[in-house]
Amino acid sequence: MAEPLIRAEAIAKVYTKDGRAEVVALHDVSVTINRGEFVAIVGVSGSGKSTLMNLLGCLDRPTRGEIHLEGTLVSALDDEALAVVRNQKIGFVFQTFNLLPRTTALENVELPLLYSTRRDVVGLARRALEAVGFPLDRSRHHPGELSGGQQQRVAIARAIVNDPEIVFADEPTGNLDTQSSAEIMALFQRLNAQGRTVVVVTHEPDVARYARRIIRISDGAIAQDEANEPPAELRQPGPITMSASNEVRR
Repeated sequence: MAEPLIRAEAIAKVYTKDGRAEVVALHDVSVTINRGEFVAIVGVSGSGKSTLMNLLGCLDRPTRGEIHLEGTLVSALDDEALAVVRNQKIGFVFQTFNLLPRTTALENVELPLLYSTRRDVVGLARRALEAVGFPLDRSRHHPGELSGGQQQRVAIARAIVNDPEIVFADEPTGNLDTQSSAEIMALFQRLNAQGRTVVVVTHEPDVARYARRIIRISDGAIAQDEANEPPAELRQPGPITMSASNEVRR
């Protein structure tokens, strides 16, 4: 059987409050995520879902337990090695977009490429923007000149420009209207249809319905882990593909 893309074994996260009291954010959670899955991690505020994402995404280390990414024990790596893993293998999308305000949309997408050995930085960034349906005639605009949906598309393009193994999205529709939210979730479905592994963290059941597996977190533990079949009206016709001329096709 193939090695899971991510394997977490009895991971826990404990925070110290006021130098004395301990707050247990995650209780000895074990979970695997296979290559090509579309997973929603669902829970109310304070349930531990974002803590779990931060640990699986190598943004933080567990207090105890182990996390393996492609068979490598990443929870034991130092900060420099973890930064390399994040840059090469993981893409992140956040609720607040986290775009640099004085940098154009294109330049925001180029940023992860500045820390890699890839060439044709501008070309790769443009293709990533095309792949998420961002209008290239607005690629020289700054984030403040873009709608919320456009900003999130830029953030997703930045997350995939390095061709990562997995994309984590933390409440990616939290700052969007209903129509933009549906468009962004449909985009994640199409990226997943290409074979990309996608993990979305959300407190909204309507957002979780787009995924094919739902992990419910409650009080720092997994309460339920089950397969999900998106309703017919939420299923997308197929993956986004790129022709040699970089034309986006669906």
